[in-house]
Amino acid sequence: MLKRAFLLGAVAAVLPAAQAAPVKRAAPVRKAPPPRRPAAPARAPAPPPLRSPVLLTVSGAIKKSNRGPLDKAIDQMAAKHGLAWEQAYTFDAAALANLPAETIHPTLEYDAKPHTLSGPPLEMVLATLGITPGQAGVMLALRAVDGYRMELSLADVRAWKMILATRIDGQSLAIGGLGPLWAVYDADRLPGIAELPLAERFQRCPWGLYHIEVIQT
Repeated sequence: MLKRAFLLGAVAAVLPAAQAAPVKRAAPVRKAPPPRRPAAPARAPAPPPLRSPVLLTVSGAIKKSNRGPLDKAIDQMAAKHGLAWEQAYTFDAAALANLPAETIHPTLEYDAKPHTLSGPPLEMVLATLGITPGQAGVMLALRAVDGYRMELSLADVRAWKMILATRIDGQSLAIGGLGPLWAVYDADRLPGIAELPLAERFQRCPWGLYHIEVIQT
């Protein structure tokens, strides 16, 4: 009996101390953050959309421009033909195709046969650059790829209903042929021109046209 009392007393003495002692909990294990992905390399800016080659350059007394001065290193043909400008406006095939087209059917001197030529009226092409149709005192210096130069008045261009032909018989005018452009009129139907010998009817019509200088007199 004494032994049991002794054991009970020992247990009673131990329990308060055990209950008072704080229980140590294991610290939570922190997970390592996932590895960072390397930053994606910066994308290069998209290149500008490709533009088809320039077919016609107009300089001089114009009210719009989309290019700067003649570059003697790049504009080789124009430089060798003695051309110069501080600003100009250039047309590619798409720009010319966006303009309303006229169709003519002149008999050509090269085979004495009628052909179908189409393209925008030259007066309309110039009007996009601020040249008023019928504007007084305007002269045009037309230059072809072989260096041929023809000077016409805007009044003549209007009277003759001159077009900037881009197509012949449904085909694009080609460099090495009559292209890329031909400033031409319907010679068969123009008084004063239709009466001329066939070989003389198109002397004012430079084929292979690539440059026009607008001169305000």
